[in-house]
Amino acid sequence: MKKELTKQQYLDLYYYMRLNRAVEDTMVKLFRQNKIVGGLYSSLGQEAVSVGSAYALEKKDWLAPMIRNIGALLVKGVPPRDVFMQHMAKYDSPTKGKDGTSHFGDLENLHIVSPISMLGDLIPVMTGVAMAGRYLGQKIVAMTWIGDGGSSTGVFHEGLNFAAVQKAPFVLILENNQWAYSTPVKRQVPLEKLADRAKAYGISSYSVDGNDVVAVYTTAKEAVERARNGEGPILVEVRTFRRLGHAQHDPAEYVPKEMRAYWEARDPIALYEKSLTGKKLLDAKAIKDIGEKIDKLLYAERDFAENSPMPPAEFAAHGVYCSGDDCHKIAPKWERPIAEVTPPKSSVAAVWTVKGFGSGKASDGGSAPIHFGDTEKHAKDAASAEEASQSANKPRGVKALAKKLAKPVAAGRAARKAGR
Repeated sequence: MKKELTKQQYLDLYYYMRLNRAVEDTMVKLFRQNKIVGGLYSSLGQEAVSVGSAYALEKKDWLAPMIRNIGALLVKGVPPRDVFMQHMAKYDSPTKGKDGTSHFGDLENLHIVSPISMLGDLIPVMTGVAMAGRYLGQKIVAMTWIGDGGSSTGVFHEGLNFAAVQKAPFVLILENNQWAYSTPVKRQVPLEKLADRAKAYGISSYSVDGNDVVAVYTTAKEAVERARNGEGPILVEVRTFRRLGHAQHDPAEYVPKEMRAYWEARDPIALYEKSLTGKKLLDAKAIKDIGEKIDKLLYAERDFAENSPMPPAEFAAHGVYCSGDDCHKIAPKWERPIAEVTPPKSSVAAVWTVKGFGSGKASDGGSAPIHFGDTEKHAKDAASAEEASQSANKPRGVKALAKKLAKPVAAGRAARKAGR
């Protein structure tokens, strides 16, 4: 059963959605001033997705965002200045000016894996992170996001199948924002709910209103806890809408006006603000105070970013390839005795049984390392059949052997006499 949020949790969700939008509004201004050197990908109208899902994670959990998940980065603890400097390719940015978009992470402190441009590839990567956490005894959950278009890639299916087979503590947020660039979702997926894709892999799924931040949070929180408790990976489809184009260069004229109007009337921040005021958790003064707090923060963060220097020319070749400890030091953090996962305690006989398959044989005639037949009846049947086969082909004593050998000899003699 989903628990009621505390007042602070309600207000946190509101603050981070407002911060998410304000950060992106600031970047639009920087882009128009030609201060952003890379692409700019807006999440306008999707703030509830990033904020609500990331807020469901614990500090020790891991996430890997896509380019529209700036809200998730902010919830995890990334300061706005890092987002600004990253897009401005400044020397003080997380990648020291090596990247002009949001391709950066923090493996040591915030447990953030950098986005991968090849959509879908983060699914097997984060499955691996989830499995590693389980191996180390950390009790973590790994989360990443994918769009409706990305859910049609091969690696989406391969990765999700891998996660399912391994029962990895992994949560996948599938953002159904109606458009894969300019392709409507109905032209690429013959399903009413993308959550149904989970059925092919035998895992649980949810489908939730992506413009309702409380619904996103409570659903994601339930999924995270189920994954943490050993129920395996879970898929959460969030239904929302991408209100701007694929990036700043795309005017999105392919979107019908009626569709845009419908979703703009369901702005997640406006809807949530109305809900909070109805619950007496927010009033006009609080709304104004939060806005002023965010403006003050972003003024300072933007000022810091703009005053950060560009990387020096001689730095161009530095850090392109990781050369070991002088690049970064990442070591496993064990929270269980290492002896548990190393021989001899970890040694397990490579033998599996599958009901009704009989018994296997190795090429040398002995029992195969992997054998089949896990019930007493099947085991007895297999043994009886093998014994009967051996008995049928085994000569009984010298007389029996002589009699068996005499048959072809006698037949040969008879044939020769007939030939005469």
